[in-house]
Amino acid sequence: MTEILILYYSRNGSVEQLANFIARGVEESGCVARLRCVPAVSANHLATEPAVPDTGAPFVSKQDLAECAGIILGSPTRFGNMAAPMKFFWDGTGAEWASGTLAGKPAAVFTSTASMHGGQESTLLSMLLPLLHHGCLLVGIPFTEARLSSTRTGGTPYGASHVSGGDGKQPFSEDETELAKALGRRVGGIALKLGA
Repeated sequence: MTEILILYYSRNGSVEQLANFIARGVEESGCVARLRCVPAVSANHLATEPAVPDTGAPFVSKQDLAECAGIILGSPTRFGNMAAPMKFFWDGTGAEWASGTLAGKPAAVFTSTASMHGGQESTLLSMLLPLLHHGCLLVGIPFTEARLSSTRTGGTPYGASHVSGGDGKQPFSEDETELAKALGRRVGGIALKLGA
């Protein structure tokens, strides 16, 4: 089976929900979605996370990178950038970069922000940078997806997105849900074509 790794960090649950919508799209493409998350980081060097998260997807391993046929990366925004736990994970992938583990694999990104202008596009772009260095083939959402031109909530050509509101509880709009699934279908479909 062709597996697409959906790797994310979610603090309040919105990014995790978005990952699940993307996973639906991956499955609709005929691929298998492998959901994984990264652990939180702490300024206290003695702080540790349990080996297995209490809820949600398992923590990612380097083996997940090797076994996937494509990757879709998600993070909340932190001042227009990916969150520190995601950056920390990528900073530790030098061996995978040197060996070309992800080279030639399709890759995409997604995010959730509290406000419409909370740094969605710059966060998506920040996550694309390590993927470029790893040799991934970047995949966005084309304007052939009609909802991209009409959405008044999340969704960008750079990747799927959600506006969660100041309290983080804003429900997903139909546009956000459908564009997330479209991104999953697109990455899955491209991975299948590349594998043929």
